[in-house]
Amino acid sequence: MKTNLLEFDTDGLAAYFASLGEKPFRARQVLRWVHQSGEADFARMSDLAKDLRAKLAGAACVQAPSIVGDSTAADGTRKLLLKVDGANAVDAVFIPESGRGTLCVSSQAGCVLDCAFCSTGKQGFNRNLGTAEIVGQLWLANRLLGGPRPVTNVVLMGMGEPLLNLENVLPALRLMLDDNAYGLSRRRVTVSTSGLIPGMDRLRDACPVALAVSLHAPDDALRDRLVPLNRKYPIRDLLKACERYLEKAPRDFITFEYVMLEGVNDGDAEARALARLAARVSCKFNLIPFNPFPNSGFARSSAERIRRFAAILQAKGVTVTTRKTRGEAIDAACGQLAGDVADRTRRSAKLRLTEVRA
Repeated sequence: MKTNLLEFDTDGLAAYFASLGEKPFRARQVLRWVHQSGEADFARMSDLAKDLRAKLAGAACVQAPSIVGDSTAADGTRKLLLKVDGANAVDAVFIPESGRGTLCVSSQAGCVLDCAFCSTGKQGFNRNLGTAEIVGQLWLANRLLGGPRPVTNVVLMGMGEPLLNLENVLPALRLMLDDNAYGLSRRRVTVSTSGLIPGMDRLRDACPVALAVSLHAPDDALRDRLVPLNRKYPIRDLLKACERYLEKAPRDFITFEYVMLEGVNDGDAEARALARLAARVSCKFNLIPFNPFPNSGFARSSAERIRRFAAILQAKGVTVTTRKTRGEAIDAACGQLAGDVADRTRRSAKLRLTEVRA
């Protein structure tokens, strides 16, 4: 089996070239060809010696997930369904905006955390994605979209909990930041987490990029219901982990994601409680209108309710943005990504059985 060079960050690629008896600078050359030029054909890597090109053609490959679905919404949001093996496909979403293009990347096939309002979690979990499958989403997007560096920002907010897959996420992040690869700044790469504290601490020490925390509730009782991980890592401990992260973060704030669920977490009392919480750590809030999916059991807060919720926070001096819903018509909006996963947890089957009994 050939070695997939998308699996390697700079150090890993240098070690691979050393195993071939080649000098380390060859790794940097190939890194630029693969990630900056999007080249997969070693024969076209013109500044490599012919014998090295032949050696690589026989021993290595550049292989990203294959595209099995490609849909574009009226607002320009583009969702790719990417086959990662015979049983699983994941979603990557490109969101074009004025002056920048954001790629939402998946890190797992499915998700084990089962947050109450998330379509991905409802379908269960099969496996972690490898480094090549993670960074391959960026590699494919840049090739597919064309033009000079269409992807300017990357957010690991797609399918899965990135901090449960750091062995593969960290090399992918290092490639995103590497000047010989994608050259993104730490401020332009964001990892989203449901609050996995050991992973937050490890990311802080290994590769601190921008951090977004899925909060969704101002107290443990409600968050236990919406984000089951909170039962292990409650809000008090989560805020302390956020403070530790800020010591090395590229931004001086943590982004708290907050999905707006009608009659659940969108009241004036919840807004005031959030304002008190915000006083304990440097942060900003990103309010996310809930994006419905079948049998979710939740409804989206009205525009007026979201506006009032934001106004209460702002009156307390909290920085607040409200995310514009993008790609909803093609199920590419936040919380809607479902891909096609062979559910190893059998959660989706259990949910179907529950629906039949009901």
